[in-house]
Amino acid sequence: MHDGHAREWPSTLDVDALRADGWRPMPFREFVLKIHSRCNLACDYCYMYEMADQSWRTQPLRMSADVIERTALRIAEHARSHRLASVDVVLHGGEPLLAGPALIERAVTSVRGAVGAGVRVGVHVQTNGTALDVRFLELFDALDVRVGVSLDGDRVAHDRHRRHAGGAGSHQAVVAALGTLSKEFRRIYSGLLCTIDLRNDPIATYEALLALEPPRIDFLLPHGNWNSPPPDRVPGSPETPYGEWLAEIFDRWYARPRREVQVRLFEEIIHVLLGGVSNSEMIGLAPVGVVVVETDGAIEQSDMLKSAYPGAGRTGLHVSRDSFDDVLTRPPIAARQIGALALAGECRLCDVREACGGGLYAHRYRRGSGFANPSVYCADLYRLVTHVRDRLRHDLLTRSPPAG
Repeated sequence: MHDGHAREWPSTLDVDALRADGWRPMPFREFVLKIHSRCNLACDYCYMYEMADQSWRTQPLRMSADVIERTALRIAEHARSHRLASVDVVLHGGEPLLAGPALIERAVTSVRGAVGAGVRVGVHVQTNGTALDVRFLELFDALDVRVGVSLDGDRVAHDRHRRHAGGAGSHQAVVAALGTLSKEFRRIYSGLLCTIDLRNDPIATYEALLALEPPRIDFLLPHGNWNSPPPDRVPGSPETPYGEWLAEIFDRWYARPRREVQVRLFEEIIHVLLGGVSNSEMIGLAPVGVVVVETDGAIEQSDMLKSAYPGAGRTGLHVSRDSFDDVLTRPPIAARQIGALALAGECRLCDVREACGGGLYAHRYRRGSGFANPSVYCADLYRLVTHVRDRLRHDLLTRSPPAG
C-alpha cells in the first residue's frame, strides 16, 4: 500500500483495541471466485477495467486447477472452524463464462467436495449473458447453480454502455438468453442486475426489466467516490437525482397489491426500517461477510473497491499460505464488521443511519480521509430512505383496526 493510503482510515483502525473491548469478527459466508479475469464486453462504466485499479492486466486469464483446489480447501477449513451450516460461492469475473464449462464444473464440485455433505454450498454465477447458451444452462441446472444476468433496461438503455469492443450492442444476445433462462430453466434464474443511468426513464427501465420475468431485480448505483464522482452527482450537492429516480420506481413497485417482482434495494430498506437486519452491502449496518479470491489466488476485499484507488482491495494474503481467518483480523475487513463505529461523525448522528448504513463502502472514499466519510450518494440515499419511511408510516397510520 502507498504511504499516503497507509495513513487513511481504516488502515489506522486498532483491531487489538476492538478485541479488548469485546468485538469478535464474524466469519465469511460468501466467497467470490474470480474464475476469469477478462471480459467479452467493453462496458464504459466497468469498475474492473475502466476505473482506478488496473491490476487485471497482470492477472492470469483463468483460475488454475491448483488455485481452485487450494481455495476449496480454505473454504472448507473456514466452514469447519466456524461450524457454518452453509456458505455461498459466487463465480465472477471479468465474464465467468469465458472460463468454460469444464473449469466451472471443477470449481463447483471442488468446493462442494472439500466442504462435505454437512455444509450446504449455494453457488451463484453473475454473467453478462452474451454467452449464456443451452450448454451452460444445462450445466448450471445439473449443478444447481443459480444464474444472475446484467441488463440495464431496453435496447437503447442497455446498449448505451454494455457494448462489445467493436461498438456493437449486446442487448439482443442477452434478451435471447433470458428468454430461455426465464422459461425452460426458470428454477435457476436468480434475477437481473441493472446499473442506473439517469438518462433512462425510470419507469420505462423498470418495465423493460419486468418484461423478462425476473424473480428479483437489483439496482446498482454507478460506482464513484468523492474524488471520482459518478455521472451527474456533484459531491456535497443537496440535489438528489438518483434518489428521485429510484423513488419513482419504488412508488410504481409499492403500489401493486401483490408484488410482481422482488426489488432487493427496496425490500432491504423496508426490512431494516421495520427492525430487521440487512443482507445487502448497500443498506444497513450488518457485518459484511464477503471475501474475494482473485484469479491468481490472492485474497482480497470487495472487488468494488477497485473503483477507489489502485490496491484498495488488496490484503497481501494468498490461499496457498494464508487462511481466511488470517484475513478477518485485517483493519479493512474489521471496518466492514463494526457497524456504526465505522461511520463518519455526521452519519452517526443521522436519523436514517440504521437503514442507510452510510451507503456502499466503496462510495465513501475521499483522498486523505480514506473511507471515513458519508457516501458520495449521501443526499440521494437520504431522499430514498425517507421516501420509503414516509410511505410506510402513512400506511401504518391509516390502516383500519381489525373489527371487534
